[in-house]
Amino acid sequence: MLTVAIIVGIIGIGALGIAGRRRQTELSGWTVGKRDLPRWTTWFLQAGESLTTFSFLGLAGIAFGGGVAALFAVAYLTITCILQYFVIPRQRELGAHRGYLTMADFFGDRFKSKSLGKTVALVGAVFLIPYLQLQITGLGLIVQLATGSESARGYSMAVASVLVVVFVIWAGIRGLAKVAIFKDFAMLAALVIVLAGVIAGIGGIPDIFAKVIDTAPDYLTITRPGFDATFWVTSVIVTSIGAGLNTFPHLWPPVLAAKSGAVLRDNVKWLAIYQFLLLIPITAGIAATLILDPATKGNQVLLSVAQHTLPEPLIAVIAIGGAAAAMVPAGAIAMGISSLVSNNLLTVKNPKLRFRLNHVVVAVAVGLALAFGLAKSDIGALLLLTYGGLTQLAPAVAIAIGRKVRVGAVPVNLGIITGTLTVAVITFGNIPTGGVDSGLIALAPNLLVLVIGEFIRRRRNPLAVQDTADDDSLSGRPAVGVQA
Repeated sequence: MLTVAIIVGIIGIGALGIAGRRRQTELSGWTVGKRDLPRWTTWFLQAGESLTTFSFLGLAGIAFGGGVAALFAVAYLTITCILQYFVIPRQRELGAHRGYLTMADFFGDRFKSKSLGKTVALVGAVFLIPYLQLQITGLGLIVQLATGSESARGYSMAVASVLVVVFVIWAGIRGLAKVAIFKDFAMLAALVIVLAGVIAGIGGIPDIFAKVIDTAPDYLTITRPGFDATFWVTSVIVTSIGAGLNTFPHLWPPVLAAKSGAVLRDNVKWLAIYQFLLLIPITAGIAATLILDPATKGNQVLLSVAQHTLPEPLIAVIAIGGAAAAMVPAGAIAMGISSLVSNNLLTVKNPKLRFRLNHVVVAVAVGLALAFGLAKSDIGALLLLTYGGLTQLAPAVAIAIGRKVRVGAVPVNLGIITGTLTVAVITFGNIPTGGVDSGLIALAPNLLVLVIGEFIRRRRNPLAVQDTADDDSLSGRPAVGVQA
């Protein structure tokens, strides 16, 4: 009965994305609408990245193993909001005047280089695949843990994947926004229920922390094995840089679709406070150390605590909230991948053919993520590449948002390639880093190559610095996103 209730809930989430929406028939409307999304619609789209399956399952697991080190997520997301207050309105302004549909359009236009745009599109599409797989796998794990059924896991992943493809293809950014509104209310309800269960079944918050201090005081310091100060500081730095400068392709459509930069600024002011909801799964993870077997896997912690403290109907509510937390990011990521491939990587001049190709890429991307999840493929290394690799775009973003772009495309391109290859070598080569995030390490050679390349460019052509983009070009509005 619990399995049926959860799958019905998942179907309802998908149906919500389609209901009342006309089918989108062209890429710009599908991706960014009419660039007039109001404050609250944009709010829920932006908030969608704050509460995902990582925050639902992963943070509780990190708190279970590493204690208060899990607070790195609250720290970096809050810093991210501060940086985005200044960065994303500028990105939206450029996008509105120059017709950007993707992050790759931004790079290609600001540095006057289609090849750089293709590099960014390739990096973005490849490194988002494992993040998409994480959402689909997380959804299946939530259902499996809630129901105790391995078959329910597979069914729910397949059903959710099909529904994500359908509502994303049908309604685009506006359908995603509609589901995002439901998702945030469902997640809020789920987290409140979890917190109530912790308090009722384990003890009040002060009592819980007092017991933890008595039994394992190191949980309340950043000294746990694998979760020490080095992990905490470097993780906060690298994720703040990447997210703060908006280097994740799937987060660009909500920015480009917003009604104004003022709307985006108003949102991030409150999103910084919104991150405090993450204290609930962190608290649940720390409380779990008092009642769960220490061998419990991290991703199982939150729902295991819920099953110890709550009745079955409330478990269903939590599972549906978790499913929504997977489906909204999955839809956004699929949109990000497909728009990069169809609009930037491939050269297709026919608008209708390009739009159909975009739909095919949505289905292929979600299908790959589903296949990885069902096969239980170990792509943990690629997950690290998602964050570390995409952060290598940060120096170029910082350069491009200025009024004048005085750095050449070739040095920037070489820096990005060097940084992403460095992350790959460290990750797949299992090179020990002493707890320092590989993405942060890779920024050093990235910047070094960029600086050397730019120095050589200027030495060879002293006038090259004048051949760059500036804001005088904002008076026109070419369709960059159509022919990138």
